[in-house]
Amino acid sequence: MNGTKKIYCIAPVYNDWESFDILLAHIAKLQNNDREAYQYALIAVNDGSNEEHQIAHPSLPITILHLKVNVGHQRAIAVGLQYVYNEIQDADYIVVLDSDGEDRPEDIPALLEKANVEGQRKIIFAQRNKRQESVLFKTGYFFYKSLFHYLTGQKISFGNFSVIPVKLLGKVVHQSNIWNHYSGGIIQSKIPYDMVLLDRGKRYKGVSKMNFNNLIIHGLSSISVYFDQISIKILRLSLIGIVLCFLSVMYVLGEKLFTNYAIPGWASSLILIISGIILQLFSVTLIVLLLQLSTRKNISSPNSKIYLDFIENIEKY
Repeated sequence: MNGTKKIYCIAPVYNDWESFDILLAHIAKLQNNDREAYQYALIAVNDGSNEEHQIAHPSLPITILHLKVNVGHQRAIAVGLQYVYNEIQDADYIVVLDSDGEDRPEDIPALLEKANVEGQRKIIFAQRNKRQESVLFKTGYFFYKSLFHYLTGQKISFGNFSVIPVKLLGKVVHQSNIWNHYSGGIIQSKIPYDMVLLDRGKRYKGVSKMNFNNLIIHGLSSISVYFDQISIKILRLSLIGIVLCFLSVMYVLGEKLFTNYAIPGWASSLILIISGIILQLFSVTLIVLLLQLSTRKNISSPNSKIYLDFIENIEKY
């Protein structure tokens, strides 16, 4: 590798500045250990925090994007990515990571090394090996991954922790789906990516905000990116259900007309119930089809300037 590479680390922050200070110290340590290869800068996306914070002695360049309102973790990442794309001219790599320590800064060099091996042609994600969460959370995460795979046909075994070569950043920020779910949007966009197997770190301070309820919201956001594929799956299942119900009606009529086992009134009641199920399945099919058609007719051009609407002010150290 020739020359010093400039690394911009994007970290959303919401009322977790104590952990952010520790993250800053860890990244500064990386800078001191490998100053000739990499120069680090940190971009914190203040996602509507109501806690005041000042950085007394910054050990590396820091930019804080103060958002007007809380927009959520995924959209805060999208704001940071669009900011770097439009405002930063000397970036070589962009690192996306959480500010709480669960994405370990010590693993950034491994992701950068993999990106260099791949010739900067792929986004490199941290694939999770060991997790530190509770059994309930791990169980919920397992079912989330299984449901994601069933509905979308894709496997997701990584979160936001990743390295983006700057030559791919333009493709990323023009993807509207990253505003709902960053990693899911990358998978859906078919931008080349690869993974490095890494353990998840322990939170620096406080309690993780990713509880079971937030996991459900996070999972629904990732699945919503694949509305086209999910629509097809729902249509297929509905049609299979309609066919099975129709065959059931034919069987009931056959039993009533051609056998002596019929109980008076049972066939009519059963046919009425099955007909109701057919009507409901047909309604679901029609609604999904109309939703799909309505989304297909709306065409919006890619926009890499959306971030401007969210930023209240910018603070630099």
